[in-house]
Amino acid sequence: MQTLAYGEWPSPVDAATAAAHDGSPEYVGFVGDEVWWTEPRPAEAGRRTLVRRHADGTEESVLPAPWNVRSRVIEYGGHPWAGAVRDGVPLVVFAHFPDQRLYRWEPGAEPVPLTPVSPVGLGLRWAEPVVLPKRGEVWCVLEEFTGDGPSDVRRVPAAVPLDGSAAEDRGAVRELTAEKHRFVTGPRLSPDGTRAAWIGWDHPRMPWDGTELIVADVAADGTLTGARTVAGGPEESVPQADWTHDNRLLYASDRTGWWNLYRDGEPVCARPEEFAGPLWKLGHRWFAPLDGGLIAVLHGKGALRLGVLDPETCELVDAAGPWSEFGPTVAALGERVVAVGASPHSSYEVVELDTRTGRARVIGAAHSDAVDPAYYPEPEVRTFTGPDGREIHAQVYPPRNPGSTGPAGELPPYVIWAHGGPTGRFPLVLDLEIAYFTSRGIGVAEVNYGGSTGYGREYRNRLRGQWGVVDVEDCAAVARALAEEGVADPRRLAVRGGSAGGWTTAASLTTTDVYACGTIIYPVLDLTGWGTGETHDFESQYLETLIGPRAEVPERYEERSPVTHADRLSAPFLLLQGLDDVICPPVQCERFLARLAGRGVPHAYLTFDGEGHGFRRAETMVRALEAELSLYAQVFGLKTPGIPALELTP
Repeated sequence: MQTLAYGEWPSPVDAATAAAHDGSPEYVGFVGDEVWWTEPRPAEAGRRTLVRRHADGTEESVLPAPWNVRSRVIEYGGHPWAGAVRDGVPLVVFAHFPDQRLYRWEPGAEPVPLTPVSPVGLGLRWAEPVVLPKRGEVWCVLEEFTGDGPSDVRRVPAAVPLDGSAAEDRGAVRELTAEKHRFVTGPRLSPDGTRAAWIGWDHPRMPWDGTELIVADVAADGTLTGARTVAGGPEESVPQADWTHDNRLLYASDRTGWWNLYRDGEPVCARPEEFAGPLWKLGHRWFAPLDGGLIAVLHGKGALRLGVLDPETCELVDAAGPWSEFGPTVAALGERVVAVGASPHSSYEVVELDTRTGRARVIGAAHSDAVDPAYYPEPEVRTFTGPDGREIHAQVYPPRNPGSTGPAGELPPYVIWAHGGPTGRFPLVLDLEIAYFTSRGIGVAEVNYGGSTGYGREYRNRLRGQWGVVDVEDCAAVARALAEEGVADPRRLAVRGGSAGGWTTAASLTTTDVYACGTIIYPVLDLTGWGTGETHDFESQYLETLIGPRAEVPERYEERSPVTHADRLSAPFLLLQGLDDVICPPVQCERFLARLAGRGVPHAYLTFDGEGHGFRRAETMVRALEAELSLYAQVFGLKTPGIPALELTP
């Protein structure tokens, strides 16, 4: 055991290793009795491939580069593929990211386009496909731009012919209903085929604020008629709906303050915990009904576990295994359940649960240790006290390295991480980006500030009208508490975050004196611009809730914006931005830097071609991580041999 300054410990977790293991399997489903899913490929320009698990247990990436199975609906995307077995052969439909067309694919053949390219605005996009071979159609969500502006758009459930007749003909796409909402999810058909259910909502609500669950009858010609709202409202969020084996409507609602399950309008085993989450991507699935009447569920306070619920007895049995967190992608076939789980010691992997035997096992994307697990961080799940005595949930990762320790009397630097969303939460899983810092002697604290999901609607609503206040205060409270406890060096605290976390980071640096520096990643910086056409349609009125109605509190939009307070900034910072980002566009960063010009604040601005909102390419992630470490090294006085020096300019 060698004694070295915190932040200077030698580590096998380099930036390339962290980048290679970024991302997770997603969108699991069945094609016949086979399990399929999407998987990231950071080394292949950040594309997502479609993986097939054969009956013998082997895995195959069925679509080679450059095929990229990813939807752009509402920009964050949604379930991008579906499959069925026709004449004993898999038939798969998927959205290809570059052109956003739907394609049909069968083994041994090239993908065939099913939808046209539109010259209007950002064109046509598709999500949540369901393949219906007997109808010869794919039912899905159509997002259609009607003009050049980001909000010149409409969304509707639609049917696309499987024979390719709509590949050059928009008129061959059949819209399923005249029911209109600004946002919709894909229709879910009842087992007997007589009814369909979907979710809709309108501006200024976000789907975690309030949605409507709609049920319609399926007419003989396949249109959806007699649409009626059966649940939801302005202050009731229904993020998922499905059908049980006996044609009963099963859905999640937070009408009691927690996302619980309901069957035909009646509560199913009400508990003060979450059985669903925020609908950031169309096709998120937190539960799946089983043929025998049981329900596979994700549930918990904070981290979500996989379990099987008996709706008659309220017995809930969790899957045995090491997984502490499951992502919102659950599928079922008969009594088989597949999901994507991870733990603080393992990355996300595809897990199958056989509810007949209770056996859970890894069947895909199996975790393998990139380095000795002794270098992995060990989380401490904490609850801190914030202003007015409010609870703040966080996960603290102290420095950890089997071969190194810090000098006696020295405290380690810490970086406070603010998550994106802001309606989101940090999962309790192994993250090699965290290990990149903790294995070198730099602690990390992930703050699930007020407004985060996983702790009920009351906790989530703390951020209403208080974005830039509660999130900043909660992060600062955790930082100060760690310093007061003698865990962190109060002179060497940093803050970092991306997207909404980038906003919190910038707001923290311009309104508090807690941090010595910060890393701001594809941020919101100017509310006035962001809320008036500089972002996409999905979040274009999000600020009405986060900040307040613009018509009533216009001054708050300027007052809260970090760009307004650039003159208060004195701490060095790193700004990272994808040049293809349409959610938090580069103009936000450019405006912020222009306000800062001439003030002598050391900083660096790194931009990345081909990257949007969230970095996906290995080379981008390597550059960003090494630049971030170099920033901390320069500010905290650390030696980091082998790390390219980040040039900070005043």
